[in-house]
Amino acid sequence: MSKKNLIVGQSGGPTAVINSSLHGVVSEGLAHSDEIGHVYGMVNGIEGFLAGRVLDFEEALPGEKLTYLTHTPGAYLGSCRYKLPESLEDPVYPELFRKFEEMNIGWFFYIGGNDSMDTVSKLSRYAAKIGSSIRVIGEPKTIDNDLIHTDHTPGFGSAAKYVASTVREITLDANVYEKKSVTIIEIMGRHAGWLTAASALARKYDGDNPLFIYLPETDFDQEAFLKDLEKAFETNCNLIVCVSEGIHDAEGTFICEYDSSVGTDTFGHKMLAGCGKYLENLVRSRLGVKARSVELNVSQRCSAAMISATDQQEAVAAGKFGVQAALNGETGKMVSFIREADADGNYQMVCGLEDVNEICNQEKVVPAEWITPDGHDVTEDFVRYARPLIQGNVNVPLGEDGLPAFVYRK
Repeated sequence: MSKKNLIVGQSGGPTAVINSSLHGVVSEGLAHSDEIGHVYGMVNGIEGFLAGRVLDFEEALPGEKLTYLTHTPGAYLGSCRYKLPESLEDPVYPELFRKFEEMNIGWFFYIGGNDSMDTVSKLSRYAAKIGSSIRVIGEPKTIDNDLIHTDHTPGFGSAAKYVASTVREITLDANVYEKKSVTIIEIMGRHAGWLTAASALARKYDGDNPLFIYLPETDFDQEAFLKDLEKAFETNCNLIVCVSEGIHDAEGTFICEYDSSVGTDTFGHKMLAGCGKYLENLVRSRLGVKARSVELNVSQRCSAAMISATDQQEAVAAGKFGVQAALNGETGKMVSFIREADADGNYQMVCGLEDVNEICNQEKVVPAEWITPDGHDVTEDFVRYARPLIQGNVNVPLGEDGLPAFVYRK
């Protein structure tokens, strides 16, 4: 009987290390050639797979080219935001498994966030329903750090490093003039403020900017916000304010909705953007001071220059661990990160497995005890949690044109 093949896909928003997770899966799969035949990639996730878009990694990235994945941002295989039907009776499921059988697939890996783990859950449950031997494993990915049952997620450390570094740069720029000014930095985060909280890492001393950090875990009061700024001007003429895109008032209305109409994406999530611009105009009109807003946008997730070496190494490790687990018979699981400490109390991470059915469609938010009582800052506990995740630099090789040498799918 021929050896079974492995297939892997990427889904949802990219990160700076989603391709490092891919490298871990692919390299470990190729290393087990005694058990695994081909290692395939789904181009544009499950949606692309349904359309027949598949590549063979031995042909696409032969030899050393595979290592380029570890410093290439974005999603090498392409992504999708395709949601599988809730009912396992839907005809898409037998169609998918018919295609799996045609390709002799024995192992299925999906790298992504919450909605991607929903796909892993449904496929593993359908496999169990029909008695399929396919092993289905989820590889975590999200800069939002909002997956439950894992200490953190690949992608968060690099994005947090980018946010902290950029906020520090903006702070230095804002301090050039001795004139009252407010700079509002809008950072990704719909319901969980992990990434915005990471802006606290930019501080060099107590009382340094950003002076205010607002997360979606707390209600945002515009009048209290303006009073906070006025008081802060008594001791600092240049104020840096970091806000999550998903900050909302006590009634649950997103602040960005005060200024513009908000559409929805394919999963029915409101497309959030513009709270920084709204607050900029509010500050300028009500306080009469110089105000500007900066939206970090996709740079938070695609900056290769700010890849955390810790994040990269852990992403690769997660990919390898998932393959080893699947070869040992595990299925319906997501690879998780477990925080430990060595004999000297230094940060360490080990991989584990969690039931994906307990993870999908839930969100992990910043704990209330890590947010200050006034609701506009985070505590030292958060800083101690996040700082180990941004450590180390990655040397991105340059091409002949002097720019980063990334790997591209042709």
